[in-house]
Formats: sequence, C-alpha cells, structure tokens
Amino acid sequence: MNWLNSQAFTLFDQQIKWSDMIGNVIGLIGLAFGWHRSIWSWPTQFLSGLILFAAFATAHLSGSAGKQIVVMVVAGYGWWQWNRGRGGTEDGHIAVRFATWRERAVLLAVAAAGTIAVAALFKAYPSLSWDPWPDAYIFVGTVVAMYAQARGMVEFWLAWLLVDAVGVPLNFANGFAFSGFVYVLYGALVLWGLRDWWLRSRRGPRPVLEGATA
Repeated sequence: MNWLNSQAFTLFDQQIKWSDMIGNVIGLIGLAFGWHRSIWSWPTQFLSGLILFAAFATAHLSGSAGKQIVVMVVAGYGWWQWNRGRGGTEDGHIAVRFATWRERAVLLAVAAAGTIAVAALFKAYPSLSWDPWPDAYIFVGTVVAMYAQARGMVEFWLAWLLVDAVGVPLNFANGFAFSGFVYVLYGALVLWGLRDWWLRSRRGPRPVLEGATA
C-alpha cells in the first residue's frame, strides 16, 4: 500500500500524493451525489474514507486514520437513514428541511464540546495530530456535517463551509496540497448545494399518494 503515499505529480510547486488525490476526488463525487440527494452519496463517501484510512494508516498517521473510521461509520448511518426516508417523497429521494432551533443548538453544543474533547485527546497524545485544535475542529465538524446530511438538514452545507474555512490552510500547511485544492472546490459545490437544498426545503416534500407509483 506504500504507493498510496507516493508522489503522483507536482502542482504549483506542491507535491501531490496518490492517496490524497484519489481519496479526495472520490469524496468530492460523494458530495456531488449529496447535492442531488442521491443514496449513492454514502457508499462513495465510505469508499473515500476507506482509501484515506489505508493511506494514513500506512503512513503511521493514526489520528487521521481514526478520523476516517468515524467517517465510514457515519456514512453507514447515512445510508441506513436515507434508505428509510426516501420512500416518503414523490421522486424517491430524501426530503430536505431546515433544522429546528433545538436541533441547531444541539449540533453547535456537540461541535463545541466535541472539538474541546478531541483537541484534549490530541494534546495528550501528540503522535495523533500535528495541529491539535484545527485538526480536532475539522474532525468534529466533518462528523457533524455528515450527521446533519444524514438527517436531511440544509444546515449540513453550512457546516461544510465552516470546515472548509480551516481545512484549506491546514491541508496546505501539512503537505496535503491536493486536499487543499479540493477543499476550494468543495466550497463552490457547497454554495450550489446550499442553494438547491434551500429552495427544495421551501417547496417542501411532496408525499406519495396512496395507490400511486413512487
């Protein structure tokens, strides 16, 4: 598996690793599927997490590898959740909505408490992370965003924007340049996805009529 961490090419004086490129391109595709409310968003995100886990594990980056395990678990939850919910709309896709104020408060509280807890873990075991606080922020923010996506909340796009704001400079600083470039693309895709889900949430789900074919 060492080839995953070998150099693929150089872009703008930045060394691009195969693992960084392949895993993040697949992750970008998964986010695009999420924009279209496709159930395939979840196995695609799972595959991205699997590739990045293998790459980080072989590079002895246990903290980053552990993050991918959590990503894969949440992707499994998202697959299950969307399979449960997509039958309730006319087009067979998941219905989207804005979170309630209580749900927003819970997400923010979990994000804040989770970031503090994970950062404390990283600081206690420095081998898990080179930058404890931003790494913890991105780790917890990613989980919160994926959970909100699994629940069909429009706010999941906003969570991705907040992750992007720290993820771009952190990835460039840590030598994962392709992740930095992809995070910039994530930002554009997130804005388009946010607009699409926002409009769909205002229209509301169209229920399947009894006796009609979904």
